[in-house]
Amino acid sequence: MTTGDHHTAPITQAVVLAGGQGSRLRPYTDDRPKPMVEIPGTGIPIIGHQLDWLAEEGVTDVVISCGHLADVLQDWLESTDLPLRATTVVETEPLGRGGGLKYAAASLPRADEPWYATNGDIWTRFSLRAMSAFHAERGASATLALARPNMPWGAVETNEFGHVLDFIEAPPSPYLINAGVYVFGPEFTALLPDRGDHERTTFPQLARTRRLAGFRLPQGSYWRAIDTAKDLTEAARELAG
Repeated sequence: MTTGDHHTAPITQAVVLAGGQGSRLRPYTDDRPKPMVEIPGTGIPIIGHQLDWLAEEGVTDVVISCGHLADVLQDWLESTDLPLRATTVVETEPLGRGGGLKYAAASLPRADEPWYATNGDIWTRFSLRAMSAFHAERGASATLALARPNMPWGAVETNEFGHVLDFIEAPPSPYLINAGVYVFGPEFTALLPDRGDHERTTFPQLARTRRLAGFRLPQGSYWRAIDTAKDLTEAARELAG
C-alpha cells in the first residue's frame, strides 16, 4: 500500500483498552470499570465520549478490551444507542498492555488494514485523520500521540544569582508524554508480545529502526488522562468553562 492509498482510505477500526482496575479512582471504580466513570455534569461515561469521538473521525468498528467488572461495561454497551459497531473481548488472565492489545486486535474486522487504539481513560479531542495522514507520510509501523501536560505543581523561576523572580502555577511540562492514542499499521499486530508491555519491547524495537513516529497534539487540543478524583473534578470544570 502506498502513502497515497493511506490518504484515500480512512482508518475505520479501533481498539479501546478498558480493562484497568482504576484503583486511584476509588470509590468511583468500586462498582464499575474506570472507563465507565462519568465526568460530573455530563451523564455520560468516559468511554461514551470516546466512542462518539471515534465515530466522528470515521471509525465504524471498535473492539473493547475488558477486564475489571467487564459485565458493567458490556451491559452499558447493550443498552446504549451507539454511533458505531462495538464488540468486546475479555481477558481471562492478565496479559499485560501489549498482550491485551494483541488479543483485542485479533478481533478487528479487517486484519489487513491499519487501526487506531486508545487507552480507556483518555479524554481528548483532536483530528485522528490528521494523525493518520502523519503516520502514512512517515511510513511508520506505529505512531503515538504526544501531549504536553500541565505539571501538577507550581514552579519557581529564579535568576542566575538565586533571586526568586516569579511563581508559576501549574506550568506546561518541558517534556512531551505518550498521550495514550495510537495509529498502528496492519503489520504491527504481529510485532506485539503475547504477554507483557509493548512499550518496553515493541516500541523500542521500532524506534531503533525508525518505524515509530510521534504526532504532537495540535496547539489548543484538549487532552486529559482521568487517573484520580481530582482529574474528574478538573475535567468537569474545564468542560463547564
